Amino acid sequence: MFVEQISIFIENKEGRLAEVTAILRDANVNIRALSLADTTDFGVLRLVVNDNENAEQALKKEGFAVGMTKVMAVEIDDEPGGLNKVLDPLCENEVNVEYMYAFTNPQCKNAIMIFRFHDYDKALKILGQKNIKVFTKQEIRNL
Repeated sequence: MFVEQISIFIENKEGRLAEVTAILRDANVNIRALSLADTTDFGVLRLVVNDNENAEQALKKEGFAVGMTKVMAVEIDDEPGGLNKVLDPLCENEVNVEYMYAFTNPQCKNAIMIFRFHDYDKALKILGQKNIKVFTKQEIRNL
Protein backbone atom coordinates (compact mmCIF):
# COMPACT_ATOMS: atom_id res chain seq x y z
CA MET A 1 0.00 0.00 0.00
CA PHE A 2 2.96 2.28 -0.45
CA VAL A 3 4.17 4.45 -3.27
CA GLU A 4 7.80 5.33 -3.87
CA GLN A 5 8.67 8.99 -4.10
CA ILE A 6 11.79 10.24 -5.81
CA SER A 7 13.69 12.98 -3.96
CA ILE A 8 16.28 15.10 -5.73
CA PHE A 9 18.44 17.88 -4.31
CA ILE A 10 18.77 20.61 -6.89
CA GLU A 11 20.57 23.93 -6.89
CA ASN A 12 18.30 26.91 -6.46
CA LYS A 13 19.21 28.56 -9.73
CA GLU A 14 17.48 29.48 -12.96
CA GLY A 15 16.72 26.57 -15.27
CA ARG A 16 17.59 23.74 -12.89
CA LEU A 17 13.98 22.58 -12.41
CA ALA A 18 13.39 22.71 -16.16
CA GLU A 19 16.51 20.58 -16.63
CA VAL A 20 15.12 17.86 -14.34
CA THR A 21 11.70 17.86 -15.98
CA ALA A 22 13.29 17.74 -19.46
CA ILE A 23 15.32 14.68 -18.44
CA LEU A 24 12.11 13.00 -17.29
CA ARG A 25 10.29 14.07 -20.47
CA ASP A 26 13.05 12.64 -22.65
CA ALA A 27 12.90 9.38 -20.65
CA ASN A 28 9.12 9.24 -21.26
CA VAL A 29 8.39 9.54 -17.54
CA ASN A 30 5.11 11.18 -16.54
CA ILE A 31 5.04 13.21 -13.33
CA ARG A 32 1.98 12.41 -11.22
CA ALA A 33 2.69 14.78 -8.31
CA LEU A 34 5.49 17.04 -7.16
CA SER A 35 6.53 19.25 -4.33
CA LEU A 36 9.41 21.69 -4.35
CA ALA A 37 10.75 23.16 -1.11
CA ASP A 38 13.54 25.65 -1.41
CA THR A 39 16.19 27.38 0.62
CA THR A 40 18.62 30.04 -0.50
CA ASP A 41 21.06 27.62 -2.10
CA PHE A 42 19.17 24.43 -2.95
CA GLY A 43 15.77 22.83 -3.20
CA VAL A 44 14.32 19.43 -2.49
CA LEU A 45 12.20 18.22 -5.37
CA ARG A 46 9.86 15.37 -4.43
CA LEU A 47 8.18 13.52 -7.27
CA VAL A 48 5.70 10.71 -7.73
CA VAL A 49 6.03 9.42 -11.28
CA ASN A 50 4.65 6.61 -13.41
CA ASP A 51 8.01 4.84 -13.85
CA ASN A 52 10.44 5.13 -10.92
CA GLU A 53 13.09 2.85 -12.39
CA ASN A 54 13.34 4.74 -15.66
CA ALA A 55 13.26 8.12 -13.88
CA GLU A 56 15.98 7.13 -11.42
CA GLN A 57 18.20 5.76 -14.16
CA ALA A 58 17.80 8.85 -16.38
CA LEU A 59 18.43 11.30 -13.54
CA LYS A 60 21.49 9.43 -12.23
CA LYS A 61 22.90 9.28 -15.77
CA GLU A 62 22.79 13.09 -15.79
CA GLY A 63 24.57 13.32 -12.44
CA PHE A 64 21.66 13.88 -10.06
CA ALA A 65 21.64 12.26 -6.63
CA VAL A 66 18.31 10.46 -6.36
CA GLY A 67 16.71 9.15 -3.18
CA MET A 68 13.68 6.90 -2.90
CA THR A 69 11.21 7.35 -0.04
CA LYS A 70 8.16 5.36 0.95
CA VAL A 71 4.99 7.49 1.00
CA MET A 72 1.25 6.85 0.96
CA ALA A 73 -1.20 8.10 -1.67
CA VAL A 74 -4.57 8.68 -0.01
CA GLU A 75 -7.87 9.63 -1.62
CA ILE A 76 -9.41 12.80 -0.22
CA ASP A 77 -13.06 13.71 -0.73
CA ASP A 78 -13.31 16.87 -2.82
CA GLU A 79 -15.59 18.74 -0.44
CA PRO A 80 -15.26 21.09 2.52
CA GLY A 81 -13.75 19.09 5.37
CA GLY A 82 -12.55 16.28 3.08
CA LEU A 83 -8.96 16.57 4.28
CA ASN A 84 -10.09 16.59 7.91
CA LYS A 85 -11.78 13.21 7.40
CA VAL A 86 -8.24 11.90 7.05
CA LEU A 87 -6.33 14.20 9.40
CA ASP A 88 -8.70 14.10 12.39
CA PRO A 89 -8.51 10.34 13.06
CA LEU A 90 -4.75 10.42 12.54
CA CYS A 91 -4.43 13.28 15.04
CA GLU A 92 -6.71 11.54 17.55
CA ASN A 93 -4.41 8.51 17.39
CA GLU A 94 -1.19 10.58 17.56
CA VAL A 95 0.05 9.80 14.06
CA ASN A 96 2.46 12.49 12.93
CA VAL A 97 2.29 13.77 9.36
CA GLU A 98 5.86 14.69 8.42
CA TYR A 99 4.78 16.31 5.16
CA MET A 100 2.14 16.08 2.48
CA TYR A 101 1.27 17.44 -0.94
CA ALA A 102 -1.62 16.93 -3.32
CA PHE A 103 -2.51 16.29 -6.90
CA THR A 104 -5.78 16.00 -8.72
CA ASN A 105 -6.83 12.91 -10.55
CA PRO A 106 -8.88 13.58 -13.68
CA GLN A 107 -10.04 9.95 -13.64
CA CYS A 108 -12.02 10.37 -10.42
CA LYS A 109 -13.92 13.08 -8.59
CA ASN A 110 -11.55 13.31 -5.63
CA ALA A 111 -8.03 14.51 -4.97
CA ILE A 112 -5.07 12.38 -3.96
CA MET A 113 -2.73 13.45 -1.18
CA ILE A 114 0.80 12.15 -0.81
CA PHE A 115 1.68 11.65 2.86
CA ARG A 116 4.87 10.84 4.68
CA PHE A 117 4.03 9.52 8.12
CA HIS A 118 6.17 8.84 11.14
CA ASP A 119 4.33 5.52 11.71
CA TYR A 120 3.06 3.99 8.48
CA ASP A 121 1.63 0.86 10.06
CA LYS A 122 -0.50 2.83 12.49
CA ALA A 123 -1.62 5.26 9.77
CA LEU A 124 -2.59 2.43 7.44
CA LYS A 125 -4.60 0.72 10.18
CA ILE A 126 -6.49 3.93 11.03
CA LEU A 127 -7.21 4.75 7.39
CA GLY A 128 -8.47 1.22 6.85
CA GLN A 129 -10.78 1.46 9.85
CA LYS A 130 -12.24 4.68 8.38
CA ASN A 131 -12.62 3.09 4.91
CA ILE A 132 -10.30 5.67 3.38
CA LYS A 133 -8.75 4.55 0.11
CA VAL A 134 -4.99 4.17 -0.01
CA PHE A 135 -3.65 3.71 -3.52
CA THR A 136 -1.15 1.03 -4.46
CA LYS A 137 1.98 1.73 -6.46
CA GLN A 138 0.40 0.08 -9.49
CA GLU A 139 -2.77 2.17 -9.24
CA ILE A 140 -0.75 5.39 -9.21
CA ARG A 141 1.38 4.14 -12.08
CA ASN A 142 -1.75 3.46 -14.16
CA LEU A 143 -3.42 6.84 -13.63
